[in-house]
Amino acid sequence: MSVWKDISFDCQTIVDGLEPWVKCESPTWDAEAVNEMMDLAAIKCADLGATIERIPGSMGFGGSLRARFPHSKMGQPGIMVSGHFDTVHPVGTLLKNPFRQEDGKVYGPGIQDMKGGNYITLEAIKGLQDAGIETKLPIVVLFTPDEEVGTPSTRRLIETEAKRSKYVLCPEPAHQDNGVTTGRYAIARFHLTAEGKPSHAGARLDEGISAVRELAKRIIEIEEMTTDSLTFSCNNLASGEWVNCVPSNASADCLSMAKTQEDLDEGVERLLKFSGVRNGVNFQIKRGVTRPVWEPDLPSTLDLYEKARAISKEIGLEMPHRSQGGGSDANFTGALRIPSLCSLGVKGEGLHTLKEYIYEDAIVPRTRILAGLLSTLE
Repeated sequence: MSVWKDISFDCQTIVDGLEPWVKCESPTWDAEAVNEMMDLAAIKCADLGATIERIPGSMGFGGSLRARFPHSKMGQPGIMVSGHFDTVHPVGTLLKNPFRQEDGKVYGPGIQDMKGGNYITLEAIKGLQDAGIETKLPIVVLFTPDEEVGTPSTRRLIETEAKRSKYVLCPEPAHQDNGVTTGRYAIARFHLTAEGKPSHAGARLDEGISAVRELAKRIIEIEEMTTDSLTFSCNNLASGEWVNCVPSNASADCLSMAKTQEDLDEGVERLLKFSGVRNGVNFQIKRGVTRPVWEPDLPSTLDLYEKARAISKEIGLEMPHRSQGGGSDANFTGALRIPSLCSLGVKGEGLHTLKEYIYEDAIVPRTRILAGLLSTLE
């Protein structure tokens, strides 16, 4: 029997420890709030004996936290755990989705994506320490503040740390079938702007050219290009503040998912062709941050997956794998061809909604899988 299987994890203890993390709301664009969450994580890591490094934020984002856990081989290539603490939920979401336990579920903003996965990773490390089990490789955990907006400020930090590592584990939300992710589609972001001509909407409507009207038409055209392998979705629309003014400026953001590099190249080319003047409106598209394709079925990825699958099987759970959309920071490490495994976190539903929750009965099994993986990788 594997030694890690004897470790005892208690679901309620984990939930109780996770509660203050969920109640510390940390939306991406609130640097102070994200830093408060990093404080809580730093305390937890320090309690486990980790060497803590706080890395200042940039580009208006909060800072990052790097924790190196004590090990006889500290400093040598080992296991990197990559997680983020920013969420899509603005401060105040707790009023709409308060932390609570109901009918075998634990609710709260960001509990699934991905505070729960980060927390059970540290609980797995704690369990190994309490059992006196030294992992075969040193562990470094890197928590970052900007994943939900494409990781514009910390991509290089993640890639640099990953290049020092033998493996990268990413405790993003688990699949419903206990599965994990072994490849991810590319995610590209774009900013759309429209410039028309202002006028008084009541007295001189015909003298103006509405940027909003043209932007709305363009958004419909862009989203209608969506296929199974290449998608487009627009949001974050903004324009003028006065309804009695013909809007001369309007903007929006667009997110595109592409299954392959060829799909990504095609999508970028098709979208950028929309730039230009039409109906008197100057319409421009600027490309933003892009998560690269993490190609599926890379031999090194599948070898790491098989190790995780064997551990899951030891506790009686099948663990399928798949490539999928919904980018993560494993896009970067996988694209570098560093053995990476994503979706090792908690299982739940409703991520990015006001009904986000995790399943109580999956908390201990997923923690146990992480403990087994951390203790056996070599």
